[in-house]
Amino acid sequence: MNTMIRTPFGFNSTADEVLSGVDLSSKRAIITGGSSGIGIDTARALASAGAQVTLAVRNLEAGNRIAADLQAQTNNHQVTAAYLDLSDQMSVRNFVASWHRPLDILINNAGIMALPTLLRTREGWEMQYATNFVGHFALTIGLHDALTAAHGARIVSVSSSGNLLAPVIFDDPHFNFLPYDPFVAYGQSKSACALLAIEATRRWCYDGIYANALNPGAIATNLQRHTGGLRTPVERRKSPAQGAATSVLLAASPLLENVGGHYFEDCNEAEIMFRRPDDYRGVAHYAVNPANAMRLWDMTLEMIE
Repeated sequence: MNTMIRTPFGFNSTADEVLSGVDLSSKRAIITGGSSGIGIDTARALASAGAQVTLAVRNLEAGNRIAADLQAQTNNHQVTAAYLDLSDQMSVRNFVASWHRPLDILINNAGIMALPTLLRTREGWEMQYATNFVGHFALTIGLHDALTAAHGARIVSVSSSGNLLAPVIFDDPHFNFLPYDPFVAYGQSKSACALLAIEATRRWCYDGIYANALNPGAIATNLQRHTGGLRTPVERRKSPAQGAATSVLLAASPLLENVGGHYFEDCNEAEIMFRRPDDYRGVAHYAVNPANAMRLWDMTLEMIE
């Protein structure tokens, strides 16, 4: 039986604490959704450690404003913003085509949650699945050569406790037959994000690329605008700085060098669950199943070709 990965950090740790003493001055990072929610604190921590950070954002005006704020706060003038709409495959391709440098850290952080009505992309894909997973998959695939060129790159796939709500519905991921359910749609997208880390590591570890997934915890952000706000008990909520801690741990901590294919919460590897727990801790078995990860990768490649 494999020993679960444990670190000195936990629920209350902040992103800055996780990166204390870590020098990232030679590293380049991309953070999707870096101008809102925990993306800002993730970017702030990496920039404070010296990394060159690109905020890949749909609202470029907000992204430029946050980038300027982070430059002033961290005294790091290598924080910039670039346009990326994950629900638009042409936008993803354009972003990839504009990137000409080695990439050390890719944090697939952006997401939408529980859209009350069924929305589709121009391809007919369900919007949560298309944004949270397919867009990130296409971005990750497109940046493979840049990640390889970094000689030790890391991919961070931000999932959530939502993976416990639903597996990937392989036969009908876009609700062409099933009645649309906002939380089932969100849940399958977050299970898919977890599976991305499993298969990316299997395929690319020989290129020096390792991927891990995580649940950042319950943080009050715009993500809950369709759900009436955060409903998690107060004692289980995190600040944005605490919510970003597990992301930056996976992105840059020396503790996880050459570690991939795992799912973390509270800065430690999460327990695999075979029934949904009342406290929504852990990761569902189907969201870390290697066979599911392989099937999802192949299916999604066909979608975006």
